[in-house]
Amino acid sequence: MTTIHHIIILIMSIIGMANCTAASAADSYVDKNVSEFNDYIKEPGVQLIDVRTPEEYAEGHISGSTNINYYDSNFVTECENELDKNRPVAVYCRSGHRSGLAARALSKAGYSVTNLEGGILAWNAANMPTIK
Repeated sequence: MTTIHHIIILIMSIIGMANCTAASAADSYVDKNVSEFNDYIKEPGVQLIDVRTPEEYAEGHISGSTNINYYDSNFVTECENELDKNRPVAVYCRSGHRSGLAARALSKAGYSVTNLEGGILAWNAANMPTIK
């Protein structure tokens, strides 16, 4: 192989890695613990979303949250109708799993997203307030 071939292969490898990095950045989000999340949702402009079912939401939720059920087949569309892409989004669910999936989907759709680690279970365990 000539030096030119090595250079071409190197350039193509770099381009390929850059594309992979861009793809993973597009579906990234931030996880925050209860204390960090509580501080974060108090910041101006943060949109707080509870992605649990309406029944779970009715059992108790964080004040100021909007319920958009992740299990609805039109979850992302509903979020696009309700949320401003120019403002950050904070999501939570029961344990943090569903909201992690929701955060990834919203990130791919162009939102800046933060997820509550451990969900409302962690929130309640820290004796943080909820409303019904």
